[in-house]
Amino acid sequence: MKKLSLLFLLISTLFYSQQFKIDTLLTDKISIRAIQIWDGKVWYAGTDSKFGFVNMKDKVDKKQIVFSQKPLQFRTLAQNKNHFYAINIESPAYFFQIDKKTLEFNVVFNDNDSTAFYDAFKFVDNDFGIAFSDPTKNQRLNISQTRNGGEKWIHCNDCKDFPYLEKGEAAFAASNTNIANAGNLIWIATGGSKARIYRMKNKDCYWKVYETPFIQGTSSQGIYSIDFYDKNFGIAVGGDYTKQADNNNNIATTNDGGQTWQIQASGQNAGYMTCVKFRPKTKGKEIVAVGDQHISFSSDFGKTWTKISAEKNLYACEWADQNTLILAGKDKIIRLKFSNN
Repeated sequence: MKKLSLLFLLISTLFYSQQFKIDTLLTDKISIRAIQIWDGKVWYAGTDSKFGFVNMKDKVDKKQIVFSQKPLQFRTLAQNKNHFYAINIESPAYFFQIDKKTLEFNVVFNDNDSTAFYDAFKFVDNDFGIAFSDPTKNQRLNISQTRNGGEKWIHCNDCKDFPYLEKGEAAFAASNTNIANAGNLIWIATGGSKARIYRMKNKDCYWKVYETPFIQGTSSQGIYSIDFYDKNFGIAVGGDYTKQADNNNNIATTNDGGQTWQIQASGQNAGYMTCVKFRPKTKGKEIVAVGDQHISFSSDFGKTWTKISAEKNLYACEWADQNTLILAGKDKIIRLKFSNN
C-alpha cells in the first residue's frame, strides 16, 4: 500500500478551500465495517473474531483480542458508558459485552434464529440500545433491544409493531450506519426491492415507514447509510454495490424527519457510498461520505459533492472531532486530518 503519512491534498470548492493530511493508524489482515471512538482511541470489530483499538496519539499503543476460535465476522459495534457491544453476522448470533477498562468479555445474549444476520447496532443513550437483523420468515426486521444498559435483552423475531417489509426488501451490513438517532427519534434504512425509512418515536416500539425516491429494485440497490443532524434534517447515501460507478438517485436528504426525501446530485457524484457523516459544528452544512472507491465531501448540505480522494476499500467512517475523520476498511484504519487555510 502506498505511503499516506505525507500526502497532502487540496479541496477546492465554490466557497472555500481546505488542506488535509491522510495517515495510516493500523494495518492488519482484517476487514473492518464498524468503528467507535472513545478515550482517544479508535475501536474496531472485524473479521476472524477480532476486536481491538489503536491510540490516535500514539499508534504504537494498540491491542487486539480474539473473541472466539470460530472465524466470526463482525459488522456491528456499539458503546455505552461502561461497555462495548458487538454482534457477529450469521446464525447463531452472539452478543458480546466488552468491559471498556479491562477488555474482559462475555456473551450476554444469543439469537439462534436461522435468519439471524445483524446489520447494525446503536446505543441511543446509556440504557437503551437497539440492534436489527435481516427479515424473519414473516417479513419483518428482527429487532433486539435493551433498556437497562445491555444486561437484559428483549428479542422480537416477529415484532408485531414493526411494518411488513416488501418481498426482497432488507438492510445492508455495510458500515453499521443504516441506523441513526436524534432527539427522541430512531431511523432504520433499507434497500433491495424497496429503499425505505422506518422511524420509531420515544422508544415506544411503534414504527412508521416512509417511501423514498432512492435507487431500488434489485438486491444490491438501496440505502446503505444514514445520518441525522437533528430530528428534522437527515441524509441517506448508497447506490448499487455491483455497479459502483453508477451515481443516479443514490443521495437524498430530508427536512421533515424522514417522512419525505429529495434526491441530490444525481449523476453528479462519485458513485456508490457505504457511510455518511455530518461534520461536527457545521450545522449540517458539511458532510463526508465514503465508498469502496472514493472519499467525497459536500459543503452545501449534500446538494453538490467533490471527490477528495481515490483511496479504495474503505467502508466505515466516524468523526473523532471537528477536524479529524477516521475511516476503516480492508486491512486498514486511516485518519484524515483537515486544516483550514
